[in-house]
Amino acid sequence: MTTTLLREPAERTGPEDGPRLPPPRGELSEALVARLRGAAGPLPGRRATEAADPYGEDLQLALHLGYELHYRGFAGVPDEAEWDPALLRLRAALERRFEDALRADCGRPGNLDEVFEALLTEPVEGHGVSHYLLRHGTPHHVREHAVLRSVHQLREADPHLWVVPRLQGRAKAGMMMIQYDEYGCGRAEHMHARLYADLLRALGLDPAYGHYLPLVGAPALANANLMSLLGLHRARRGALVGHFAALEIGSSPAASRIAAAMRRIGTDEAAVRFYDEHVEADAVHEQLVRREVVGGLLADEPDLAPDVAFGVQATVLLEDAFAASVTRAWEDGDTALRAPLDDAP
Repeated sequence: MTTTLLREPAERTGPEDGPRLPPPRGELSEALVARLRGAAGPLPGRRATEAADPYGEDLQLALHLGYELHYRGFAGVPDEAEWDPALLRLRAALERRFEDALRADCGRPGNLDEVFEALLTEPVEGHGVSHYLLRHGTPHHVREHAVLRSVHQLREADPHLWVVPRLQGRAKAGMMMIQYDEYGCGRAEHMHARLYADLLRALGLDPAYGHYLPLVGAPALANANLMSLLGLHRARRGALVGHFAALEIGSSPAASRIAAAMRRIGTDEAAVRFYDEHVEADAVHEQLVRREVVGGLLADEPDLAPDVAFGVQATVLLEDAFAASVTRAWEDGDTALRAPLDDAP
C-alpha cells in the first residue's frame, strides 16, 4: 500500500522539477488532479464544496493542490496553471468552506491579552505530540512525526513571507528580523527548511520536497493549509500575524521536548540539530513577535486585534486536532500516517 501511494505515475506535460501529483482522496481532489493533468471539463461546483467535510481528506488535499501552485508546483503541470481562473474559483469555494468551519468552531475572537496568556501557560499534564514523544516515543514514532511535519517544514517560513508587503514600520522590521533567522542568516546550509531536510536524511527518510504528501493525512494538511489561506489574502494579514505568533510562542518548549526525546532513543545528532536550533531561536523570537510584530501591527491598525486573536485560536484548534489524531493512533498501536511507513533502512 505504501509503495502505491508514494510511486503512483503521473502524466508529465510541463516542468519536471516539482513533486509528483498525489493520488486523489475524493470527488474534489480527483477533479483537481485531472485538471492539473490537462483534462477538460467543468470542475466541482458549489453543491460539492458545501457538502464536503471542511476538515476531511478530500477537501484538505484539494486545497493543498491549489495552494502548492503558488509555491513549487507539480511535475508535469505548467506554471500557467497557477492563475487558471477555474482553479482559482474552486480554490476560493474550498477556502470559504474551510474558513467558515474554523470561525464557527473557534467562536467569537477572545481578548487578545487572554489569548496570549493561554499560549504562554504550559499545562501540568501535557498531552501534545511532543509530550508523547518525550514520554513514550520510539524511533518509529519520531520518523512518522518527521513525515507528518515535512509538508510544512520543507518550506518553513515561506507562507509567512506573504504578509511582509502588507505590513509597515515596526511590524515589518520585526517580521524580517525573525525571518532572517528562519532563512539561515544568509547561509543556505543554515536555513530551517534545509535543516529539516538534513533531519529527514539522518532518519533514513527521503528529503525530497513533497515526497511524503501521499502519506500525510488531513489534520497535518489543515495546519499547512491554514498558513497559505491566511498568507495569500491581504485581508487576513492580522490573522496571519496571530498564526505566526502562536507558532513562535509555542515552538521553543515543544522543540526542547522533541530534542530530548530524540536523544533518549539515540537519534543521530544531525537529526536533533533542527530542534536544537528552534529551542534557541524561538525563545528570542517569542519576545520579538509579541513586542514588535503584533505590537507594531496593532499600533498601526488597532482594529485588527480580533483578527490576530482568530489567527491564534485557529492555530491552536488545528494543532490540538493534529495532536489528538496522532497520539490516538500511536496509543492504539497504529500508524499516524495514511499508510505504514517502511521502517527498513
